[in-house]
Amino acid sequence: MALFEEEMDTSPMVSSLLSSLANYSNLPTGSKEHEEAENNEEGARPSKKPIKAPQLGTLMGVYLPCIQNIFGVILFLRMTWMVGIGGVFGSFIIVFMCCSTTMLTAISMSAIATNGVVPAGGSYYMISRSLGPEFGGAVGICFYLGTTFAGAMYILGCIEILLIYIVPQAAIFKLEGLEGPEAEEALLNNMRVYGTIVLSLMALVVFVGVKYVNKLALLFLACVILSILAVYAGVIKTAIDPPVFPVCILGNRTLVSKGYDVCAKVIERDNETITTKLWRSFCDSELLNATCDEYFTNNNVTEIQGIPGVTSGILAENLFGYYLDKGMILEKRGLVSAVDPDSPTTSSNRYVLADITSFFTLLVGIYFPSVTGIMAGSNRSGDLRDAQKSIPIGTIAAITTTSTVYMSCVVLFGACIEGVVLRDKFGEGVSGNLVIGTLAWPSPWVIVFGSFFSTCGAGLQSLTGAPRLLQAISRDGIIPFLRVFGHGKANGEPTWALLLTASICEIGIIIASLDAVAPILSMFFLMCYMFVNLACALQTLLRTPNWRPRFKFYHWALSFLGMSLCLSLMFICSWYYAIVAMGIATCIYKYIEFCGAEKEWGDGIRGISLSAARFALMRLEEGPPHTKNWRPQMLVLVSVDAEQNVEQPRLLSLTNQLKAGKGLTIVGTSVQGTFLDHYTEAQRADQSLRKLMETEKVKGFSQVVISSNLRDGTSHLIQVGGLGGLKHNTVLVSWPRNWKQAEERQRVRNFIEVVRETTVASLALLVPKNIASYPSNGERFTEGHIDVWWIVHDGGMLMLLPFLLRQHKVWRKCKMRIFTVAQLDDNSIQMKKDLLIFLYHLRIDAEVEVVEMHDSDISAYTYEKTLVMEQRSQILKQMHLTKNEMEREIQSITDSSRGSIRRKNPSTLRSQQSTEEGASVAEKPEEEVQLIHSKNAAPTPTSPTSPTAPAGSAVSPDAEVQRTWTDDNGAEKGKSQAAAAAAAAVNPEAIKDLFNMKPEWESLNQSDVRRMHTALRLNEVITKKSKEAKLVLLNMPGPPRNRMGDENYMEFLEVLTEGLNRVLLVRGGGREVITIYS
Repeated sequence: MALFEEEMDTSPMVSSLLSSLANYSNLPTGSKEHEEAENNEEGARPSKKPIKAPQLGTLMGVYLPCIQNIFGVILFLRMTWMVGIGGVFGSFIIVFMCCSTTMLTAISMSAIATNGVVPAGGSYYMISRSLGPEFGGAVGICFYLGTTFAGAMYILGCIEILLIYIVPQAAIFKLEGLEGPEAEEALLNNMRVYGTIVLSLMALVVFVGVKYVNKLALLFLACVILSILAVYAGVIKTAIDPPVFPVCILGNRTLVSKGYDVCAKVIERDNETITTKLWRSFCDSELLNATCDEYFTNNNVTEIQGIPGVTSGILAENLFGYYLDKGMILEKRGLVSAVDPDSPTTSSNRYVLADITSFFTLLVGIYFPSVTGIMAGSNRSGDLRDAQKSIPIGTIAAITTTSTVYMSCVVLFGACIEGVVLRDKFGEGVSGNLVIGTLAWPSPWVIVFGSFFSTCGAGLQSLTGAPRLLQAISRDGIIPFLRVFGHGKANGEPTWALLLTASICEIGIIIASLDAVAPILSMFFLMCYMFVNLACALQTLLRTPNWRPRFKFYHWALSFLGMSLCLSLMFICSWYYAIVAMGIATCIYKYIEFCGAEKEWGDGIRGISLSAARFALMRLEEGPPHTKNWRPQMLVLVSVDAEQNVEQPRLLSLTNQLKAGKGLTIVGTSVQGTFLDHYTEAQRADQSLRKLMETEKVKGFSQVVISSNLRDGTSHLIQVGGLGGLKHNTVLVSWPRNWKQAEERQRVRNFIEVVRETTVASLALLVPKNIASYPSNGERFTEGHIDVWWIVHDGGMLMLLPFLLRQHKVWRKCKMRIFTVAQLDDNSIQMKKDLLIFLYHLRIDAEVEVVEMHDSDISAYTYEKTLVMEQRSQILKQMHLTKNEMEREIQSITDSSRGSIRRKNPSTLRSQQSTEEGASVAEKPEEEVQLIHSKNAAPTPTSPTSPTAPAGSAVSPDAEVQRTWTDDNGAEKGKSQAAAAAAAAVNPEAIKDLFNMKPEWESLNQSDVRRMHTALRLNEVITKKSKEAKLVLLNMPGPPRNRMGDENYMEFLEVLTEGLNRVLLVRGGGREVITIYS
């Protein structure tokens, strides 16, 4: 292994890797780290007992727990009522739809569960690792709330069985003598009181020890299976010997059994007609001539068999639905009754009434909880010997079994039980018996006690599972405010989570109606199942390399069908509950997105983001964006110091103010050196950029390029920034400070090359000057102006940028002013009108002013500034020459200078010649260098705003000599005299230098003179109008084609912006960026 010995620290040997994989811990991600952190805090603990390896197989670990969770309270308390109301046909559709949903979800869940080792954590773990922390947290909370409300539903079912069927006399709020709403309220109050007591007892049992709950689980499961077998036995018995459960019918109305002793109006006893209890219920006395209820008088009493048996043919009567409004009397189909439609119904408390208004969607919402519980196996994945094998087989087998039982029960109930008995929710017409109990064999009490214990067991299971689910979410750390619920007792029991679960469960108990609670938990379970299907479909369609489930019988179309069914059922059950559940999930999603811990779990949402990004990029490649969609996609070029910190942080503040988080932003910098040697520096620079971007709230990307020199690095950023169609169209670079200093010469060259490259690449360019004085994101301008000097058309950039800036709170209070320049031939009044109309069509509010700037004579100050500029560029050029080249260059400069002086002033020439004859050859170059330095130093201003008067620049702009240097000899002579007089007034010794330099004006580049003249005149006008503006936007002139004039270009820009605090120089990218069209 000598070949790999240098990499052993980063790449371990396979032998050691396999041993660590074999010792894999089944703790959920997050809890392991959590426990390690606790151990580190508390110090070394005594060695714990060795953890037993999980031993549960498919039957005990998945199949039976799923059976126990799926069969529950709805089967025993509401299934018969659902068949009676919805009919066999409607109920079968409901059952088939719900069971199909859970089967499709189980297929998707099996695929996810067999795609790698599933730690303890079950459905939450699967969803969060497949769809990411945001979806995982949102769905995890929904699943937790569903499980918690399921606990409330089971407790309410338990109390309903207890108070209605086992010990009705235990009611605290007595129902005797109460009618209608009063009786209903008394029943609900009883449910609330007893429900709270039972909830407290169950929470105490869970707190004391979950091991007791797990031991009792098999007992409760046995009760469920025994009850179902008793129902099937009863169905078989009805075919042979139907049980006697008479139902008394008056006309076609079902009577309450406690309102009569004999199903007759009168009976014959000892040859005497005696009135019955039923007669006394409808008449004002026991006498035969008593005044009785009109309906009672006009209709006969008949007794029908409540359970005619499976061979009776009652199925045809129960085939279709019979939906009732609240308070309607249960009537038997096929019986004729004599009723006066105009007479009001009296003695309604003697009949069996509908307690709620029923409709198809209500039945779906009430029934769906009876098919939930399919996650029971996956929730125990940490206890399974082979989760990847057991979860699919056990879950699908359990769903198949329960679906078969449910569908057969729908048909058998409709075939065995009379319709009015099926619709009798609380068994009031069959002596208060549980309706499904009337069918059971050998006794109704088998079902009553079986269902009672099964609901107790299911409630305990919910109160055990829900806190653990919340603990798993809390320990993952994705929802910060839930972290406290990750802690528990020393043995890991989730005490705080149990307390919260009991509190939420109490909300369901206070609602008190089983029919109202069932749709609530249906919503949360449906949402959870919907996301399980979505996770499987996404993973399948994205074909991520890690998606290799052992369970092969899945398809993305099945998952999408399951997802669609879940979504449909949510809105079928209750559209307003569905919206509330989705709102809760959305709030949790957004909360995790903004405040939660950032987790990278290799989830499918990241995969779909990549696919969507690729698709969008391919679409962007189809062509450039329309002018309406154009916005500055910024490449911000910053420089970093030796510590890799950004030198111009305010550039990012300006970027934020321009972008406000919209579009593309790339913040780039370059590091000088080679990639191998300077990679760590580049990483530090990248971290520095990211940190500053986060501080300045700039949403975008950072990019660091390592190059042999900074010039090439910047060029690479401009060329390769972005990806495909998502590329920058605007470059933002800061004005080089102290550019006149010799050591900044390279930076100046880089800057001018950036200007040239953006021009060639048709990119817009923004150059903020004095960037340090720009406002930070926290500052606010309460008043002021943003001034736009629109000199040449640049595609509308100058109009668009102030509009974008004023969207930001820093510039919102500033008003926009647009200045444009009119020349001699322009009609300034018409220009202003046209500009106002143009701005009106652009929907931009701004003040408009046209500044007239006629061609004036070029002043002496202009010539002096141009001369100083050219001499300075020559000096800078000399500093980069070799010694021999320097001597030759200086000689050529001085020769040309002397030639000019010789022609103009022969006396001076003679004096200089005599001076040269006395000088040594070796000293000559130094003297001549000194001469040029003195010529350059004298006219250079000491500050940009207050030029001093010595030597060549003696004529300042304030005291400008209003004469021109023209071909007219008289004017030339007058100008010379005036300049000499002004110079002599300041320094008499400067007269000689002045007359030596003035002839050099003739040799100046006339285009440079004109440019300087324009820069000075524009600066004068801009300073006058916009001195107090908060920001000045100005067209940026293009760089010279000849690289020899780079320093002159910088001088022109400096003169143009002199005396202004904040200037943003703007160059368009060669395309229209703003339009008047909608």
